Amino acid sequence: MKTAITFEKSAIANLPSKYGHFKIRAYKEGCQEHLVVFTPNFETLEAPLVRIHSQCLTGDTFGSIKCDCNNQLHKALKLIAHEGGMVIYHNQEGRNIGLVNKLNAYALQDQGRNTIEANVELGFAPDERTYDVVREVFTDFNIKKIRLLTNNPAKVSIVEDLEVEIIERIPIIIDPNPYNEGYLKTKKDHMGHMLD
Repeated sequence: MKTAITFEKSAIANLPSKYGHFKIRAYKEGCQEHLVVFTPNFETLEAPLVRIHSQCLTGDTFGSIKCDCNNQLHKALKLIAHEGGMVIYHNQEGRNIGLVNKLNAYALQDQGRNTIEANVELGFAPDERTYDVVREVFTDFNIKKIRLLTNNPAKVSIVEDLEVEIIERIPIIIDPNPYNEGYLKTKKDHMGHMLD
């Protein structure tokens, strides 16, 4: 029998940023702490822009170009600041295998494995993420309809399973570079990401 997950929530605070003014709240789930960053008008929007962005310390913070995470996050923040919406910053590093294992996977990728092969070789599923916090956020903010910023068909299915209507799926396509071409090809060919 599955135990109900409880979340500890922070107060809502202001987050002025280079993209505009946001509000921010943290959700603590066990040892993981997730964030929601949203525009002040969020609750007045009938179908806000929403991005479920999985944490990528190497990309989001250090600017790694082995992936498209940094560019996707900042493009989403610009769009959301302009049109209104929310980023759910999902603290599940390396598709939820953690930073140590993500870097072990990076080392295997340096030897020629793709992102899926590396995870599997380390004893993990290709994607270990769970989405209980997304359900919590949708409930907390009474979200019924969204415009979803994603290339990932799995995230479309997850939102639909949570009985939130997707009015529009908006892709976030990032131009490949020599360091992430293989990574993007794997996401497209093996994980069904819509990158065209």
